[in-house]
Amino acid sequence: MPNARLRSQKLMNTVQSKEFIEIQGIKKSTIEQYFESLNAGEYEKTASLFAENGVMHPPFESGIIGRDAILNYLNKEAIDIKAYPNEGVSETLEENITQIQVAGKVKTPWFGVNVSWLFALNENQQILDVKIKLLASPQELLSLRQ
Repeated sequence: MPNARLRSQKLMNTVQSKEFIEIQGIKKSTIEQYFESLNAGEYEKTASLFAENGVMHPPFESGIIGRDAILNYLNKEAIDIKAYPNEGVSETLEENITQIQVAGKVKTPWFGVNVSWLFALNENQQILDVKIKLLASPQELLSLRQ
């Protein structure tokens, strides 16, 4: 029985350490899973939320197309980055596309910055496209480089 208790304790520790994201105004599990998996460093899970040819548009980067390319990008660039979405709005567009805009903050070991994410989801709730925009003045962005 000690092994069963140890496994149970490990499971509880894992569950307790997992962040659960709640975004005011948004009830789309894909979006919540995006932020939860990103913050947990579960980049395979994050990439799997995209449609096969989904596109991620990080700040200052060209569009990254496809799950494998998104996974590679996250493995290189998202280490130690935490996203804290705050609120969002959702609207249904033509052809069963849902557009969701989320505002929040991103923190790295070096700085924090306000960010907006603009998601487009298909009818299967897969991410077709996400545009990530830093909400900072040019002066604030330049000070991040110093």
